This record gives sequence, structure tokens and C-alpha cells, in this order.
Amino acid sequence: MSTEQTEKIARVALGADGPGVGVQGLGCMGMNHAYGPADAEESRATLERALELGVTLYDTADLYGAGENEKFISPFIRAHRDEVVLATKFAISDDPSGKRTIDNSPEYIRAAIDASLGRLGVERIDLYYMHRRDVNVPIEETVGTMAELVEAGKVKYLGLSEVTGAELRAAHAVHPITAIQSEWSLFSRDVERSAVPAAKELGVGFVPYSPLGRGFLTGSFANADQDLPEGDWRRTQPRFTGDNAAVNAALLEPVRAIARDHEATPGQIALAWVQQRARVHGLTVVPIPGTTKRKRVDENTAATRIVLGDDELARLEPIAGKVAGGRYADLSFSSAGRE
Repeated sequence: MSTEQTEKIARVALGADGPGVGVQGLGCMGMNHAYGPADAEESRATLERALELGVTLYDTADLYGAGENEKFISPFIRAHRDEVVLATKFAISDDPSGKRTIDNSPEYIRAAIDASLGRLGVERIDLYYMHRRDVNVPIEETVGTMAELVEAGKVKYLGLSEVTGAELRAAHAVHPITAIQSEWSLFSRDVERSAVPAAKELGVGFVPYSPLGRGFLTGSFANADQDLPEGDWRRTQPRFTGDNAAVNAALLEPVRAIARDHEATPGQIALAWVQQRARVHGLTVVPIPGTTKRKRVDENTAATRIVLGDDELARLEPIAGKVAGGRYADLSFSSAGRE
């Protein structure tokens, strides 16, 4: 399969009550956060190229670049306001020393939405996520505050990130949740334990982030210290370092073999696997692979047209169970850390 996409991707309803979106979205974080320097001009062109190909869900957060990511995509969002679905998030912040905090208090949420609206230059956020759960605040209280934002016209749809199935059910009982965003890939399948079944039951759409394993599933990295630039956050993550990296690189052989059969790239096979979770689990799945390059948007969206056979899915099935290292160095703020 060619890595260049020429037709628009299909559209799907994001959950039972959500907006219509392209079946694949775009994660904008890497345009100025976490993955080292990026070419701003190419990143802007990437946003436009994605829209040309039918990508309509654009994902950011107030955390990314301490608000600078929201500012960066603002001109694009405002120029195409009626064509795109804008998603951003609240809850995580880093202090000047780098210490991370999670805050779901009503006061924080009310301040965060106004700050995001200002940086983005819009009057309403289409999809507003709780980025992480603050376990010191009842989730019912958090969602109740988020619901006030809907009533005030500042937010249209509510989402949650990295929650358990039980937390999703408790939240949905307060106000309908349109989407849950959590990591889901060939390397990370924790969500299938409770979050995916709950989302299916409630008619909540699923938005997998890092569907390419933060790039590892593209086969581009053999040694993080050598292959990733200074300042790239992945150089500190368990799956990218030391012996873990070598173990995980070896797990890609069936991905590479299937890619050869389809005349595709390993990344396309990894994305096709995630896209097909919709059929396997019976719910809406809209992954948001991140990139700062137009050629990668072509490659990623082309993966929506790859259909993996049952025998191929069976060959990929054991991979997640063999991955070395956790998703994060600290799992305390992820759903897996609370289940």
C-alpha cells in the first residue's frame, strides 16, 4: 500500500451523542512539547494537510508547552472553526521545578477553561477532557463542575482521560460522557480490562492516544539515546531505555512481516490494528496519532484503508503481553495504576 493518501478518510459518530469526525484524528502535542524541537512551518502545513484528508478531530491540552500548544494551533482552528472538532484538556500542570500536579478542584477547572478559551481564541471548546483523575476529588464533583461549563456554553461535549471503567460509569451518571481518551496500542492494552467494556456499554467513543507506542511501533528506534534528540521526553521512559528497548524492538518482527505482505509500513499496520478495535470490541474508535510532518499524515491516514485478516490479528495478539517496561515511569496517575 502506498504511504500517500489521496482520498478523504471515512467519518464516524464519536459515541452515541457525539459529533461526526474523521475516523482518525491528529494529536498536536509534539508540535511544541515533549518530543524535542519541531519545524513550526511544517507543523502548520501538517494541520492543513490533515484537514484535506478528512481529519477533523484535533487534540491539544493546556499542559502542552504550558499553554503554548493551544496558542500554536489557534490560527488554524479559528480559520476552520466550522470544519473541525477541537479537543483540549485540564488537570495537569508542572511547576517551575518540574514537579507535576493533578488538580480537579472546581476552582481550578473554572480557571482552566477560561485560560484555554483565551489561548485558543474561541468561544467554545467542542470536547473538553479531564486529563487525569485527581483521586482526592470525587469524580462526581469533577464532572458536575464540567457540566456547569456545558450549561454556560463554554463546552459542548465532555471527555475523560485515563479513567477506569468504574470511574467512567460514575461520571456518566452525572453527565453524559462523549469520549474517553487513553493509551491503546499493540504495546498497551490495559484499557481492555475495564474501560473499553464500560465505554461500549455506555455508548462512549474511544480516542486512543499514542496508538504508535509513542513512535516505537514505527520501527524507527533501536536506541533511544542515539535515535532521539536531546530534550525528547521518551529518553526517560522505561520502554525506550536499556535492555527494555532491545526486547521491545524484537517484538516488532511480526509487524514488519505483515507490513511487507501489505506493501505498507510497520506504523500503518500498528494503526490498522487500533482502527480495527472498533469492529473487534463493538464501539467507536478514533485514534489520534501525533505527527509534525505532512508525509506522516499521508501515511497514517492511509492506514485506515488497511484491513487485517483474522490470521494476521492472531499473530499480533501476543505482543502486548511480552512488552518490557511500563507505559510511564510513574503509573500512579494512569488508570492501570488504580485498577
